[in-house]
Amino acid sequence: MKTYSAKPAEVEKKWVLIDADGLVLGRMASLIALRLRGKHKPIFTPHVDCGDNVVVINAEKIKLTGRKLTLKRFYWHTGHPGGIKDRTMGQILSGKHPERVVEKAVERMLTRNNLGRQLMKNLRVYVGAAHPHEAQQPEKLDIAAMNPKNKRSA
Repeated sequence: MKTYSAKPAEVEKKWVLIDADGLVLGRMASLIALRLRGKHKPIFTPHVDCGDNVVVINAEKIKLTGRKLTLKRFYWHTGHPGGIKDRTMGQILSGKHPERVVEKAVERMLTRNNLGRQLMKNLRVYVGAAHPHEAQQPEKLDIAAMNPKNKRSA
């Protein structure tokens, strides 16, 4: 028996809609990465983009466990002497682009190569409930119902 290897033309891509309202960031990001990669499909092939297109709405309403909102810090350096800067997760979520928190969480769970960059193009993250992908008729994926730990109420 030979191992099946999917060709890019044989892959059937679906559109999936995820409402991030109240979902735990890491758990949601790992399920999004799984969907983008295509590991939920029986035809999964490691070197081919087998995954679905994922649309995430309400990205600013995600939840974090513990004290990550105030203690988790992201650092970067400007290149000048003494130019180290930082921002907390809470500052990023309340800032101008809160959708970047979800994008970065998913990006860091994908492989760091050409395939990973190609898969990130299949992810669309939006602040608020409106999105321009109604014509694709995305199927709603209820992550909160999969496991009680996936959703935080407070």
